[in-house]
Amino acid sequence: MVAKLNTSQLHKVVFTLCVLTSQFLFSQTGKKDSIKEKAIKAVTIYKKNFREILPAQILQGEELERLNSHSVADALRYFSGIQIKDYGGMGGLKTVDIRSMGSQHVGVFYDGIQLGNAQNGVVDLGRYSLDDLEEISLYNGQKSEIFQPAKDFGASGSIYLQPKTPVFTGNRKTNLVIRAKSASISLFNPSFRLEQKISQRISTSFSAEFLQSDGLYKYRYTRKYPNGTTANDTIAKRYDSDIKSKRFETSINGILNNGNWNIRGYGYLSDRGIPAPIVNSRFKARGARMVDENYFIQANLRKKLFPKFETQLKAKFAYDYTYFNDTVLSQAAYPSQNTYIQKEVYLSSSNIYTVNSNWDVSVSGDFQYNKLDADLTNFSYPTRYTTLVALATTYQWKRFKFLGSLLGTFTFEEVRKNKRPDDRREWTPAVFMSYQPVAIPELTLRAFYKKIFRLPTFNDLYYTNVGSTFLQPEFTFQHDIGFTYQKKYDHPVFKGFYIKADGYYNKVKDKIIAVPTTNMFRWMMLNLGKVEIIGADINARAELELGKVKLKPLLSYTYQSAKDKTFNGEGLDPADTFYNNQIPYTPWNSGSFTMMADYKDWSFNYSFIYVGKRYDGQQDNIQYNFIQPWYTHDLSIQKKLDLAGHPFKINLEMNNILNQYYDVVKNYPMPGRNFRLTLNFTL
Repeated sequence: MVAKLNTSQLHKVVFTLCVLTSQFLFSQTGKKDSIKEKAIKAVTIYKKNFREILPAQILQGEELERLNSHSVADALRYFSGIQIKDYGGMGGLKTVDIRSMGSQHVGVFYDGIQLGNAQNGVVDLGRYSLDDLEEISLYNGQKSEIFQPAKDFGASGSIYLQPKTPVFTGNRKTNLVIRAKSASISLFNPSFRLEQKISQRISTSFSAEFLQSDGLYKYRYTRKYPNGTTANDTIAKRYDSDIKSKRFETSINGILNNGNWNIRGYGYLSDRGIPAPIVNSRFKARGARMVDENYFIQANLRKKLFPKFETQLKAKFAYDYTYFNDTVLSQAAYPSQNTYIQKEVYLSSSNIYTVNSNWDVSVSGDFQYNKLDADLTNFSYPTRYTTLVALATTYQWKRFKFLGSLLGTFTFEEVRKNKRPDDRREWTPAVFMSYQPVAIPELTLRAFYKKIFRLPTFNDLYYTNVGSTFLQPEFTFQHDIGFTYQKKYDHPVFKGFYIKADGYYNKVKDKIIAVPTTNMFRWMMLNLGKVEIIGADINARAELELGKVKLKPLLSYTYQSAKDKTFNGEGLDPADTFYNNQIPYTPWNSGSFTMMADYKDWSFNYSFIYVGKRYDGQQDNIQYNFIQPWYTHDLSIQKKLDLAGHPFKINLEMNNILNQYYDVVKNYPMPGRNFRLTLNFTL
């Protein structure tokens, strides 16, 4: 025990020395920089592209604003390869799964630093508003650049949320945007964003948002007999999806000679109803309630120290408080009221060296501390120390690009009670390649392989009556091959075309499936053992002009066959009827179509989202577990005005035009037809 503890301490000491060394180098080199360089030069260096090989799916700017999306989870529905689990209404949990490998395998990064949840590994994307984001990007495998923290190499798929950076035109020193939203589900949602230019090199921003909704909406409930026939078909009203939340965010941004820095603070407080499943004619009862407070402060420094060497340092402290009151269970037993407190400390040092114009190498080291406290009986009070080291290189030879990385993950855990799991030491590689044929320069062929390692979460290991310290970690093996074709045209109507297509084969060993039990806050862990996923993603878009009307159609499509391949011992157990079945909540077919149109100061947006047949959280693909396909049609229209010399926008949305009643997650009904009005005024 003592030897293991010393090993953990050694990891921390080594990483701390790495960080201090980088800081020392920065302070020494900074004295030699010429302060006469233009600030714009630093910005250009910061945005250098380190030979990114795999293209991302991206929504940004006005395109992001127009997709009838309230939260990040809503916007992600338009990406291919994505499955969104939405438990209904404003207060319901919203999680994302990429290529059926599980929500815990998705890394969500906010301003370049990962959002963590050591308790259950799931990030609730409903907490993050689109108002302050300038870009959302999705990468399969990982972002294919090497100048990044070791943490960025550690996910099977990554989502990057990039907050807006203050931009001042002319002699302006202040920007102020005021928004107000109202919707048919009694939504009251005002917000503002203030940006201030302090000097030529320093700017700051502050934003705040308040959201309140009673969450009441109608839904359709259909109850089935085990043979699949309908037992009950009722129109009822959802009562337990109310929410009251406050969000605030502030940042300070600075430009250095050959670099930049920023500090960001974030806070989110909510009191919400946790929607319960609608089963056994439970129409008017309410679900559980949750009060949570989430805070973090993070900092980033990026600096070119020498002509061929650049470094960046990142740091973060996060504090999460959750009070959970299970009013559903308390109707039949004693009230279940629990408090959870998570603390996280994260430090990172990334360094890149340019060997020559075609070859870069990098080394990154991260340290993370996670602690979970709870008032549960016989709770373990776990603390986890994680050290990550990433070595990577990228090389370009003519039209061929190559990226290789190796990630080392070292973990040590302490508990006050019960048994702790063994220490973990794993090395996981990744290889990315792309090639542009000479004959077709608009075409890019690409492929990648990646193996990654995911530890069980604190809930997996320690949750009372559910967790098990004997759980095996998950390994994913990803194989992808695809192409991208992009071309501009000098044509009166047809201006451009883009298509991205990928075929992939993923294998997950010792896969852990998390499903809610009596509510969506408490989970039961199912280890499926082995899952094989074969799929294809297609994204296409075009640009057209019909006179003064600009059109931009976007299409995404996903096919997935995600089969449970678990064996018992050396052979198949005939009792396991779910063998070779599609895993829960994975549709074979899904996709979306969006048409954006612009005419003078008017904008029009139509979107269609389709999710095909699938089965619920029970493992057998039988008629009783079957979930009907669902689709929605959404419309929005926007008018830009000039109000006393200031831009003013009015946006009216109609979502779920056909008033379809559907469940994304079985027994968690979604709202029918609803409207939203948004007013946006810029000073």
